[in-house]
Amino acid sequence: MGITTSSYSRLSQKISHALRHEPWLYELELDDEGWVAAEQLLESLRLENESWNAIVEDDIAEMIRTSSKRRHEIRDGRIRAIYGHSIPNKLKRIAATPPEVLFHGTSPLVVGVIETKGLSPMSRQNVHLSIDEATALEVGTRKSKEPVLLRVRSLEAFENGIAFYEGNEKVWLADEVPPQFIEF
Repeated sequence: MGITTSSYSRLSQKISHALRHEPWLYELELDDEGWVAAEQLLESLRLENESWNAIVEDDIAEMIRTSSKRRHEIRDGRIRAIYGHSIPNKLKRIAATPPEVLFHGTSPLVVGVIETKGLSPMSRQNVHLSIDEATALEVGTRKSKEPVLLRVRSLEAFENGIAFYEGNEKVWLADEVPPQFIEF
């Protein structure tokens, strides 16, 4: 392995930035599902900062394997961020049947808008939903010291034509969630 365990967090942040937010800064061409050749990503990182010169694909795989949150996936020499994209082009996703209920933590300041318009992705490509209350509240604390917990009747919404996509073991995504499927 080319890097130490303590460097995985920094590597994950750098790769997330490259794949989720500004791939053009790294001269990366993502396909319509967000994939790029792992070697292309590595070359870009090495050009940007020589401290990344020792990184190899196995390091990226180990970073993904040991991460507390699964944000990336690597397959057949290609890598992508699973969710959290703010890039302009919408990534293709395959709809999946969600759990009966999902949760969303948010600021009390936006509850009125959500009550009338529902949940929308804002600056990201998808609405992020959590499989449990604790995770949703943890996410909500990024928006407010006292977040509001929303309960989304996701299976009912899915059965009424709202697309959901599996992000990882704790995160589900949706294009939007209309207010009639949200409990405040």
